[in-house]
Amino acid sequence: MKPVPESIAAFLRGRRFAVAGVSRSGRQPSNAIFTRLRDCGYEVFAVNPAASEVAGEPCYPNLRSVPAALDGVVIATPPAASADVVRQCAELGVTRVWFHRSIGDGSVSPEAIDACRTHQIAPIVGGCPMMYCGRVDVFHKCMRWWFSRNGRIPG
Repeated sequence: MKPVPESIAAFLRGRRFAVAGVSRSGRQPSNAIFTRLRDCGYEVFAVNPAASEVAGEPCYPNLRSVPAALDGVVIATPPAASADVVRQCAELGVTRVWFHRSIGDGSVSPEAIDACRTHQIAPIVGGCPMMYCGRVDVFHKCMRWWFSRNGRIPG
């Protein structure tokens, strides 16, 4: 398998992340990403305006409410909400975001990508940290190979 692209390696060198778009039901990829990052030793904050707790951890209504400075944000919201998350990142000085995307558009919207350019935020568009972080399962290894081969993730 190819080495980890520098943009992804730089993102994962951070120590404190938020995952925007976690689900109250716990059945969304965002929740698995939150758990994987936490299990890999990162300090992770769940963000969902409609939840007060996710996976036994406090959940915050927005990035502004997170009680710590963030090194990066995984955006796993509906595409219509992703530009607002990027604008919150800009307000807070967060310069790295990762848009979750597997099949379809995922969390990516043209408006969010434009907001990244406007605010000099380095986006990773596609895939997710589960393809690179900790013990990667066979499913995510295959997705990583397939998506990188087809230009759906960097490198």
